[in-house]
Amino acid sequence: MATLSGKPYELTAETLHHCQVTYVRGDEFLRLVARHPEISQAAMAQLVADYDSAREQLRTVGLSSSLQARLARLLLEWSAGAGDAKLGSRLSIPLTHEEIGELIGSSRETVTRALSDFRHRNLVIIKGSSLMIPSRAALGSFAAA
Repeated sequence: MATLSGKPYELTAETLHHCQVTYVRGDEFLRLVARHPEISQAAMAQLVADYDSAREQLRTVGLSSSLQARLARLLLEWSAGAGDAKLGSRLSIPLTHEEIGELIGSSRETVTRALSDFRHRNLVIIKGSSLMIPSRAALGSFAAA
């Protein structure tokens, strides 16, 4: 995005697993995109996906009145497409409560309390870094309230 906009790149990244990364200079990338329209289309699709993700995150943080509603929306977003309706949605959460708090504009302690409340309401089942949502509809109703 920075290369296409001509602005400095504002983010950093941290990998969760070992990986191999290759650096491509901005001017080389632009020449490659100019020669291969299919790459341009893929870059545009990625920009749209990034925009949609940012928009959804803003909606999660900005439109939810309570922290618990924001957390519920985030969990629903992460679990979309995971599992089936009868068995519930299971997902692995590689983030700490502090990192989740940063995503929804809250503290680690508040995230921990909210997840504990969700557990007591039977909205989630937590085992280590694995989280299961028995009923997305129930969590969705909670998020909408």
